[in-house]
Amino acid sequence: MNTLFKFVLAVGFILFSVNTSAADVKLGYVQVDKILQEAPQTAESGKKLEKEFTPRTQELDRLQKQIKDIQASLDKDGLTMSESDRKNKERDMSNLNVDFQRKQRELREDINIRKNEELGILQDKINKAVTAVSEAEGYDLVIYGGVAYANKKVDITDKVLKSLGKK
Repeated sequence: MNTLFKFVLAVGFILFSVNTSAADVKLGYVQVDKILQEAPQTAESGKKLEKEFTPRTQELDRLQKQIKDIQASLDKDGLTMSESDRKNKERDMSNLNVDFQRKQRELREDINIRKNEELGILQDKINKAVTAVSEAEGYDLVIYGGVAYANKKVDITDKVLKSLGKK
Protein backbone atom coordinates (compact mmCIF):
# COMPACT_ATOMS: atom_id res chain seq x y z
CA MET A 1 0.00 0.00 0.00
CA ASN A 2 2.86 2.33 0.81
CA THR A 3 4.42 1.85 -2.68
CA LEU A 4 1.08 2.52 -4.36
CA PHE A 5 0.78 5.80 -2.47
CA LYS A 6 4.32 6.79 -3.52
CA PHE A 7 3.55 5.91 -7.14
CA VAL A 8 0.34 7.97 -7.19
CA LEU A 9 2.15 10.85 -5.51
CA ALA A 10 4.97 10.68 -8.09
CA VAL A 11 2.55 10.60 -11.04
CA GLY A 12 0.63 13.51 -9.58
CA PHE A 13 3.83 15.49 -9.16
CA ILE A 14 4.87 14.78 -12.77
CA LEU A 15 1.47 15.81 -14.12
CA PHE A 16 1.53 18.98 -12.00
CA SER A 17 4.99 19.94 -13.24
CA VAL A 18 4.03 19.21 -16.86
CA ASN A 19 0.89 21.36 -16.54
CA THR A 20 2.71 24.28 -14.97
CA SER A 21 5.49 24.33 -17.57
CA ALA A 22 3.31 23.49 -20.57
CA ALA A 23 2.16 27.09 -20.85
CA ASP A 24 5.70 28.10 -21.78
CA VAL A 25 6.09 25.47 -24.52
CA LYS A 26 5.41 26.50 -28.12
CA LEU A 27 4.05 23.55 -30.10
CA GLY A 28 3.78 23.02 -33.84
CA TYR A 29 2.34 20.35 -36.10
CA VAL A 30 3.25 19.39 -39.67
CA GLN A 31 1.03 17.44 -42.09
CA VAL A 32 3.63 15.34 -43.89
CA ASP A 33 1.13 13.90 -46.37
CA LYS A 34 0.11 17.40 -47.46
CA ILE A 35 3.75 18.39 -47.88
CA LEU A 36 4.49 15.26 -49.94
CA GLN A 37 1.55 16.09 -52.22
CA GLU A 38 2.15 19.82 -52.60
CA ALA A 39 5.90 20.36 -52.36
CA PRO A 40 7.38 21.45 -55.70
CA GLN A 41 10.16 18.91 -55.21
CA THR A 42 7.59 16.10 -55.45
CA ALA A 43 6.60 17.08 -58.99
CA GLU A 44 10.23 17.60 -59.97
CA SER A 45 11.07 14.15 -58.66
CA GLY A 46 8.21 12.58 -60.63
CA LYS A 47 9.34 14.26 -63.86
CA LYS A 48 12.92 13.21 -63.22
CA LEU A 49 11.92 9.57 -62.74
CA GLU A 50 9.65 9.62 -65.79
CA LYS A 51 12.45 10.98 -67.95
CA GLU A 52 14.88 8.44 -66.52
CA PHE A 53 12.67 5.42 -67.20
CA THR A 54 10.93 6.43 -70.46
CA PRO A 55 13.43 4.63 -72.73
CA ARG A 56 12.98 1.35 -70.86
CA THR A 57 9.20 1.74 -70.87
CA GLN A 58 9.29 2.31 -74.63
CA GLU A 59 11.43 -0.81 -75.04
CA LEU A 60 8.79 -2.80 -73.14
CA ASP A 61 6.07 -1.37 -75.39
CA ARG A 62 8.08 -2.41 -78.44
CA LEU A 63 8.54 -5.96 -77.10
CA GLN A 64 4.84 -6.23 -76.30
CA LYS A 65 3.96 -5.14 -79.84
CA GLN A 66 6.33 -7.77 -81.26
CA ILE A 67 4.66 -10.47 -79.17
CA LYS A 68 1.20 -9.36 -80.31
CA ASP A 69 2.33 -9.27 -83.96
CA ILE A 70 3.70 -12.80 -83.75
CA GLN A 71 0.51 -13.99 -82.04
CA ALA A 72 -1.61 -12.32 -84.73
CA SER A 73 0.51 -13.95 -87.41
CA LEU A 74 0.10 -17.35 -85.77
CA ASP A 75 -3.65 -16.86 -85.44
CA LYS A 76 -3.98 -15.77 -89.04
CA ASP A 77 -1.54 -18.08 -90.82
CA GLY A 78 -0.93 -20.84 -88.26
CA LEU A 79 -2.94 -23.46 -90.12
CA THR A 80 -1.32 -22.78 -93.47
CA MET A 81 2.33 -22.48 -92.39
CA SER A 82 4.70 -25.37 -92.19
CA GLU A 83 5.11 -27.18 -88.89
CA SER A 84 8.70 -25.94 -88.48
CA ASP A 85 7.76 -22.29 -89.23
CA ARG A 86 4.89 -22.46 -86.74
CA LYS A 87 7.14 -23.97 -84.04
CA ASN A 88 9.83 -21.36 -84.71
CA LYS A 89 7.31 -18.53 -84.35
CA GLU A 90 5.90 -20.07 -81.17
CA ARG A 91 9.41 -20.42 -79.75
CA ASP A 92 10.25 -16.83 -80.73
CA MET A 93 7.05 -15.62 -79.08
CA SER A 94 7.78 -17.64 -75.95
CA ASN A 95 11.34 -16.27 -75.75
CA LEU A 96 10.09 -12.71 -76.25
CA ASN A 97 7.44 -13.25 -73.58
CA VAL A 98 10.05 -14.44 -71.07
CA ASP A 99 12.29 -11.51 -71.97
CA PHE A 100 9.37 -9.08 -71.67
CA GLN A 101 8.36 -10.37 -68.22
CA ARG A 102 11.96 -10.25 -66.97
CA LYS A 103 12.49 -6.69 -68.22
CA GLN A 104 9.12 -5.61 -66.82
CA ARG A 105 10.00 -7.03 -63.38
CA GLU A 106 13.45 -5.39 -63.45
CA LEU A 107 11.91 -2.06 -64.44
CA ARG A 108 9.40 -2.20 -61.58
CA GLU A 109 12.18 -3.01 -59.11
CA ASP A 110 14.41 -0.22 -60.42
CA ILE A 111 11.56 2.29 -60.32
CA ASN A 112 10.78 1.34 -56.73
CA ILE A 113 14.43 1.71 -55.73
CA ARG A 114 14.68 5.12 -57.38
CA LYS A 115 11.36 6.27 -55.88
CA ASN A 116 12.64 5.35 -52.43
CA GLU A 117 15.91 7.23 -53.10
CA GLU A 118 14.01 10.31 -54.24
CA LEU A 119 11.64 10.04 -51.28
CA GLY A 120 14.65 9.92 -48.93
CA ILE A 121 16.08 13.06 -50.52
CA LEU A 122 12.70 14.80 -50.23
CA GLN A 123 12.28 13.73 -46.60
CA ASP A 124 15.71 15.18 -45.83
CA LYS A 125 14.69 18.49 -47.43
CA ILE A 126 11.40 18.46 -45.50
CA ASN A 127 13.23 17.80 -42.23
CA LYS A 128 15.60 20.69 -42.91
CA ALA A 129 12.68 23.00 -43.77
CA VAL A 130 10.80 21.98 -40.61
CA THR A 131 13.93 22.61 -38.54
CA ALA A 132 14.50 26.00 -40.18
CA VAL A 133 10.90 27.13 -39.63
CA SER A 134 10.87 25.78 -36.08
CA GLU A 135 14.10 27.52 -35.11
CA ALA A 136 13.19 30.77 -36.85
CA GLU A 137 9.83 30.97 -35.09
CA GLY A 138 10.92 29.64 -31.71
CA TYR A 139 9.02 26.35 -31.57
CA ASP A 140 9.95 24.02 -28.72
CA LEU A 141 8.27 20.93 -30.14
CA VAL A 142 7.07 20.12 -33.66
CA ILE A 143 5.17 16.90 -34.32
CA TYR A 144 4.83 15.12 -37.65
CA GLY A 145 1.71 13.14 -38.62
CA GLY A 146 0.18 10.46 -36.43
CA VAL A 147 -1.73 13.01 -34.38
CA ALA A 148 -5.42 12.48 -33.66
CA TYR A 149 -6.16 16.22 -33.56
CA ALA A 150 -4.18 19.40 -34.03
CA ASN A 151 -5.61 22.91 -33.85
CA LYS A 152 -4.97 25.06 -36.93
CA LYS A 153 -3.00 27.55 -34.85
CA VAL A 154 -0.27 24.94 -34.22
CA ASP A 155 -0.25 23.70 -37.85
CA ILE A 156 2.92 25.04 -39.51
CA THR A 157 2.56 22.95 -42.70
CA ASP A 158 2.03 25.98 -44.95
CA LYS A 159 5.12 27.67 -43.51
CA VAL A 160 7.16 24.56 -44.26
CA LEU A 161 5.76 24.44 -47.81
CA LYS A 162 6.72 28.09 -48.23
CA SER A 163 10.21 27.24 -47.03
CA LEU A 164 10.35 24.45 -49.63
CA GLY A 165 9.46 26.94 -52.36
CA LYS A 166 5.67 26.60 -52.74
CA LYS A 167 3.18 29.45 -52.30
